[in-house]
Amino acid sequence: MGQLPSKPRGLPRVHFSTNEERPGAYRTDANDQHDGNLQTSPTIVVSNVEMSVSESRRSSIYSTLDLVPQLENYTSTLPHQRSRGRPSLEALRKTFDTTTGSVSSLVTEEGHEEEPSPQQKAPVRFGWVTGVMIRCMLNIWGVILFLRLSWIVSQAGILLTCLIILMSVTVTSVTALSISAIATNGRVTSGGAYFMISRSLGPEMGGPIGMVFSFANALACALNTIGFAEVVTDLMKEFGVVMVDSVNDLRIVGVITVTVLLVISLAGMEWESKAQYFFFAVLLVTFSNYFVGTFIPPGEEKQAVGVFGYRSDVILTNLKPDWRGAGNNFFQMFAIFFPSAIGILSGANISGDLKDPAVAIPKGTLMAILWTTISYLGIAITVGSCVLRDASGNMTDILMGNITDGCVGLGCKLGWNFTECIESHSCKYGLANNSSNQVLGQVSGLSYLITAGVFAASLSSALGFLVSAPKVFQCLCRDKIYPYIEFFAKGYGKNDEPLRAYLLCYLIAVAFILIGDLNIIAPLISNFFLCSYALINFSCFHASITNSPGWRPLFHYYSKWTALFGAVVSVVLMFLLTWWAAVITFTILLFLFGYINYNKPKVNWGSSVQAGTYNLALSYSASLSGVEDHVKNFRPQCLVLTGPPNQRPALVDFVGSFTKHISLMICGDIITEQDKQTRAADATDWLVKWLNKRKVRSFYTPFSAVSLRAGAQHLLQATGLGKLKPNTLVLGFKTNWRESSPEGIDDYINTIYDTFDSNNGLCILRMMDGLDIFDQFDGEVDNVPVKDNTQQAKTVFQNDQGKKTIDVYWIADDGGLTLLVPYLLTRRKRWHSSKVRVFIVGDEQNMEEGRAEMVALLKRFRLDFNDVIIMTDSEKYPQARNLNRFADSVDPFRLHDEQQEGVSVEELRQTAPWKISDKEFEVFKPKSARIVRLNEIIRRNSQHAALVLVSLPVPHTDCPRVLFMAWMDTLTCGLHCPTVLIRGNQQSVLTFYCQ
Repeated sequence: MGQLPSKPRGLPRVHFSTNEERPGAYRTDANDQHDGNLQTSPTIVVSNVEMSVSESRRSSIYSTLDLVPQLENYTSTLPHQRSRGRPSLEALRKTFDTTTGSVSSLVTEEGHEEEPSPQQKAPVRFGWVTGVMIRCMLNIWGVILFLRLSWIVSQAGILLTCLIILMSVTVTSVTALSISAIATNGRVTSGGAYFMISRSLGPEMGGPIGMVFSFANALACALNTIGFAEVVTDLMKEFGVVMVDSVNDLRIVGVITVTVLLVISLAGMEWESKAQYFFFAVLLVTFSNYFVGTFIPPGEEKQAVGVFGYRSDVILTNLKPDWRGAGNNFFQMFAIFFPSAIGILSGANISGDLKDPAVAIPKGTLMAILWTTISYLGIAITVGSCVLRDASGNMTDILMGNITDGCVGLGCKLGWNFTECIESHSCKYGLANNSSNQVLGQVSGLSYLITAGVFAASLSSALGFLVSAPKVFQCLCRDKIYPYIEFFAKGYGKNDEPLRAYLLCYLIAVAFILIGDLNIIAPLISNFFLCSYALINFSCFHASITNSPGWRPLFHYYSKWTALFGAVVSVVLMFLLTWWAAVITFTILLFLFGYINYNKPKVNWGSSVQAGTYNLALSYSASLSGVEDHVKNFRPQCLVLTGPPNQRPALVDFVGSFTKHISLMICGDIITEQDKQTRAADATDWLVKWLNKRKVRSFYTPFSAVSLRAGAQHLLQATGLGKLKPNTLVLGFKTNWRESSPEGIDDYINTIYDTFDSNNGLCILRMMDGLDIFDQFDGEVDNVPVKDNTQQAKTVFQNDQGKKTIDVYWIADDGGLTLLVPYLLTRRKRWHSSKVRVFIVGDEQNMEEGRAEMVALLKRFRLDFNDVIIMTDSEKYPQARNLNRFADSVDPFRLHDEQQEGVSVEELRQTAPWKISDKEFEVFKPKSARIVRLNEIIRRNSQHAALVLVSLPVPHTDCPRVLFMAWMDTLTCGLHCPTVLIRGNQQSVLTFYCQ
């Protein structure tokens, strides 16, 4: 036996530890130490090492062309892109497996991504604190907090005000959970809420909401700018400064303010972020000043305006509501308060400027909601505990002595007589008469800091919306869904700033500032945001109920039912708050939706609408024909050669475990002439009933053919309808191949070859005790009654697997089917607790890099397979006894032509054309040795596993059929658990992209 070929050179050096007690070490079996060549296996140390394209490309142990799994092969899984590093099945079948040569010379390079030049300055990227949490908090702390909160407390009371706050937080929290799930289901680029909705629900829903949401952000910028301008003009009046008149002064201050904010935005995200830091610091000082002020004993001047500090009688009085004014009720107060909660999308809207959106958006948004909720509740409770509803502000109203005759109100108990202003409704101070700005200033230690807080809150919100609107609109323009807006898609600078979109947003804001009155348009803003919340929640719900394998969010703390609840509540609130604004909002959305539905833009984002169409296609398959394939929606649609399904229950249960409610399963029953003699006329009905009774979601398709191969060929081509067509063939392992006729072996192997030639995936299941009681592939008569419908034989796949492992030997990069099947299994209840271990080929010198790269790849795929084991001894020569066992198993099928003198190979071929010549045996000897060695590794590590999946080698066209059969037998022998030989069709079925 010759030595195994060495690995290609040029791989990066690795540092490793030899500490055996560290977790992740790849240990060797004591039985393998007889050769004296084994050393202590190094511990795998995960490190964030990035490998170049040429360095990361390594061949599998099957051949030099067949590559090991690597991250770069999945960077081109977007639509209309081909894998740039993985060979096709045709190349694997037709290129001889040499032991020399470079893999890179045999693989066509396609779809290279442009890498930034080392001299080019990297764009600014923000973390979860600065990029999301602070930004969201600043947008939530808006003008409502300083101008309306105390008045809401006076109307609704402390208890109902807290209820209003908590109701608003419930809607925003549920939406934040949905945002977090969508944002972690793949790489999110710029575009924020629009990007998430459009990539989840498709362009029909994403386009309209992108347009409306961009416009709403621009209006919100104008609204907050006017709020700032009103406070400034009020201060100008106090100091007697008037430029023109009150209305024009507001317009002038507003235009100047939004112009300054535009300059800050145009200066880049760094300057905008620094401005937000300043505003955040001012607000923190403002809040500290307020809460400290609540503990300072008030003097007579403060008591005159209704500030008395923490008093039980003040708290008890302000707990209950006191509705004043026509139309003021609970829902009116809720409508006034709710716009303060619309800032939760501020961080998501700049997703393209975040370092890691999948981490920053969930963490930052939820933390922002937590802290702002605490602050709102704290201010509502404290201001209601310290301030009366009515006060005159007159120092002469203090009571002298204990005379309280005719005194009205709580002030009487506190030594003040505010009766006159209460009865005449002329009180100028107190919760019910002052703006929140004045009340908070009166309670706080330094009143002018509250004014600074108002400025910071309004300016930060205006700046946040001014930045968000162009970012969202730029992404919408780049998708080319609507005509005539592509002009605004252009980006500038290292951060791809949408300068043109900034100017458009500025002009819209200026236009509404010049109007000077947003009372009519303000309800539209809340409705636009509520509509966005409804669609975000519905996106999460819809993606969840489609059961798409592409829906794999890293954020698990969400529920499809809470998402549906958030969607329904948002729609209900739209009509409860302002019904006419809701009607206008939906009218605009329907118009924009109709345009896209009529124009049908050529985009394919792998949306959940496509995944939902797959489910509907089971009943309305014709509607699925117009949907393009997408890697996110790939499902292993299996044609299972079960024969009569009740005779191979293990094979049925195995496939049903990962296809039920997820993908198509067809039980193919190939009926030969001999089978027809014992097949009952109503056998099909009985077998369908058997499947239904077993609760297997599968179609049953009998097919008459002269052989297994002919039947499989026709079933692969003819079964299915439209997109409901098998892409993976599943069959049982031929355990009796040594005793079978040459024609039976040839038929079986040719079926495998035909599967590869038809570009389909393949799974071969082997059970220790076999799959059935007869050999389907030898065409023997089925002596077991097909109608035996009462007995449901239990198989291992119906048991709870507990915490057993699923071992995946991902030897060759087949596109990801080898990983997708065990992932789908773990989604089932019986396999949910099972831990998936991924074994890959590696070198001792490169263990850390190899494992770090594979862990990074699995995390990108969001598969939660973190247990990666490097097989560093896969190239070691196998044990002599195992090699001899393999040689003995093949010996009856060899010609031994070199031992027979005077007889040519051609003459021997005439009598046994299916046997292996000595030359063929020697040519494939190195590969046979690698197969034997891999089996030794599998038996050493996976004896106690619940299931073992091994990458199936792709046979070369010149490989003898019997030899390939011996390879498959060798790979799976000696295991007590079910073993699956699996191979995809070399096309990606996993992606880490969002679109």
